Amino acid sequence: MILNILILIIGFVLLIKGADILVDGASSIARNLKVSSLLIGLTVVTFGTGIPELAVSIKSIVSGNSDMLLGNVIGSNIINILLILGISSVICPLRVKNNTIHKEIPMMILISILLVTLFNDSLFDIDKVNIITRSDGVVILLFFLVFIYYLISIIRKRRGQDDDTLIDNPKYPIFKSILFVILGLAFVIAGSNFVVDNAAIIATSLGLSDRLVGITIIAIGTSLPELATSISASKKQEHDLLLGNIVGSNIFNIGIVLGLPVAIFGSISGAHFSYVDLIVLLISGFMLLISAGTKKEISKKEGIVMLLIFIIYYAYIIGGVI
Repeated sequence: MILNILILIIGFVLLIKGADILVDGASSIARNLKVSSLLIGLTVVTFGTGIPELAVSIKSIVSGNSDMLLGNVIGSNIINILLILGISSVICPLRVKNNTIHKEIPMMILISILLVTLFNDSLFDIDKVNIITRSDGVVILLFFLVFIYYLISIIRKRRGQDDDTLIDNPKYPIFKSILFVILGLAFVIAGSNFVVDNAAIIATSLGLSDRLVGITIIAIGTSLPELATSISASKKQEHDLLLGNIVGSNIFNIGIVLGLPVAIFGSISGAHFSYVDLIVLLISGFMLLISAGTKKEISKKEGIVMLLIFIIYYAYIIGGVI
């Protein structure tokens, strides 16, 4: 167990250092390409930090563990908003741009509503069992393609426009910036793997159940890249990069982490899944929209409320398991 604890510590070091390198590199890419940090957060950082969730989901569906796949996606999305944005806004109130309030966050909520609707077959036909079919996965992927089209359109629209995130000169030349992003992602992903794997071993050796480990360690562990990146971005005042990462990650999680494996490998069942998670998923999305839309800022008080809801939610699900 001592070795596992040491590797766990190394994992956290890699996460923290990797997040710093990733944020610096991504921010520098934005300035080199004359595009907003929000766009980089929605694309480069989102796809990079979403790799752990995708790996867990593919492994879960191949092994027939649909509960792990659903728990990974829905749990990660809840954690991204309530825990990660909560902590980030407590560190520093987060400024939110109009485009994020009126376009990106609503798209995140819409794909969440789509997932909840496709999941609840029994609401439309009592005789049906709640499953997400291969055709449902294709529908989710098609929605994600709409999001990709939107990203392409804003790349064309914003390139060369004045933006308050582009006032400073690039910190590094473009090649070095890309190298930093790749290196940062490698550190973050390796660190998250070290943390998840060894935390699971430690928890199991202490006698915790596999289900409890999955609900807590795996769900939080696969969100560690987003957490580390967001905390680093918050400290560096990179609010657009932070929000782009979180909103983009939530869309990516449903569109690719869930939609892609289901479209390829087939249907998954949610027979043992809790509706509480779906409700909290939607509540967290609307809470983000309301918080951001009120004063174009997520304040420290709103961050504290998010954290309190997260604690109550996790106390409920862990209490049910124990």
